[in-house]
Amino acid sequence: MSQMSDLLTILPVLIVVTWALLLLVVDLWIPKQKKGLTALLAVIGLAVALGASLATSGSTTLAFNQMVVSDGFSDFLHILFLGSGMAAIALSYDYLKRMQIERGEYYVLLLFSIAGMMLMAQAYNLIMVFLALELLSIPIYVLSGFASGRSISEESALKYFLMGAFASGFILYGTAMIFGASGHIDFPGIAATLHAGQVNPVLFVIGAALLLVGFGFKVAAAPFHMWTPDVYHGAPSSISAFMSVAVKAAGFASLLRVFMVLFPGLADQMTPILWGIAALTMVMGNLVALMQTNLKRLLAYSSIAHAGYILMAFVSYGNKQFGSESISAALFYLLAYGLASFGAWAIVVAMEKDYGEGLFLEDLSGLGKRYPWLGTAMLIFMLSFAGIPLTMGFWGKFYLFRTTIQAGFLSLALIGILTSLISVYYYLRVVVFMFMKPGEKELQVNPWVGLVIAVTAIAVIAMALYPGVFVAWANQAVMLLQ
Repeated sequence: MSQMSDLLTILPVLIVVTWALLLLVVDLWIPKQKKGLTALLAVIGLAVALGASLATSGSTTLAFNQMVVSDGFSDFLHILFLGSGMAAIALSYDYLKRMQIERGEYYVLLLFSIAGMMLMAQAYNLIMVFLALELLSIPIYVLSGFASGRSISEESALKYFLMGAFASGFILYGTAMIFGASGHIDFPGIAATLHAGQVNPVLFVIGAALLLVGFGFKVAAAPFHMWTPDVYHGAPSSISAFMSVAVKAAGFASLLRVFMVLFPGLADQMTPILWGIAALTMVMGNLVALMQTNLKRLLAYSSIAHAGYILMAFVSYGNKQFGSESISAALFYLLAYGLASFGAWAIVVAMEKDYGEGLFLEDLSGLGKRYPWLGTAMLIFMLSFAGIPLTMGFWGKFYLFRTTIQAGFLSLALIGILTSLISVYYYLRVVVFMFMKPGEKELQVNPWVGLVIAVTAIAVIAMALYPGVFVAWANQAVMLLQ
């Protein structure tokens, strides 16, 4: 009975992994010209896993000797990961054919990476965190270089692999330090030992700092962000979209759970470091984005800046009064950012002609006048990124700034507000090119890409009318996390 309960706890992950293995075999019998069927089967698998996740949500259970946990926090992130996977497949179907890189293993690798993300959200043991991170990362390294024969894609994969391996080493070494300090690698054991005062404080702080460096790489926080613009620029655009949302969310999933469960007692030592990283990330991401003329690189630096905003809320994680609110604000912001990001990347996918071409700001000229619905959608996404009212991005920043100020970090909130004002320039610059510059660019938007654009644009506005519903959902996830 215990084994059955354990399997039910990771049922959505099992579905995704099993489906990926079956799809790998089934794809052998699918003709090359009908790989769209592989994409459809992948979406069905993710939909089944989403249904299982919703069916098993609402309770907190530990499994496999407390190595994994199922709670509201993991349920929230599972929905985000699975939704991101379906959106990524919708963007990939036509894109892979146009770029002549359509192969069935693309969707299998995507499913394996999503399984790693889901397991990362459920990990309750530092070794499990590391294994989930590797299951997430290795397929993404391959997918970044999926456009074989194109040097820019192969270069991005190599850079990502080398930097990713380096970051994984930090996480593994941090895990070793924490084990040496406490004698445990499971979260409950570490927490109990820490509460009893039976840890080596020096080793424990060093281990926590090393984990922060490793997770900082995954969420693209400065100064660990160097890989982001080159990898986003060189990878297939559909994978760049997936990385900008799902991979970032997975990094934050482990960061939030590890620090909330294991390191609340280190808040005094960690707060100045987190403050500095958040401020540097916001400033670096927004200032360098001002100089970008390529849309993929602009969105990459935008992604870095948004990681800084989320980290701004995380600075107060150890505050008993406002820590929960700040973490729920971070989850809400991940949702808001994910919607706008997928929509913006969908337009990039629609614009791209040959691999990596047609993606400069000048290529947007006249697009808003020629295709008003496309221009309106991009306007919505840019306004949401900038935090303008009537969008989800506004409410996301509102809750982030409010909780940061309430926790006593007024100076950090001011940096966030100032950098948000800077970001308005380069976001609206995109809109200016679309509506105010002459141009006659022709586009043929695939129906699935158009669906992603339409759904995300509507969601960014419609969900902003009832933000309390989604804030309450994020609050519930954090309560169960604690």
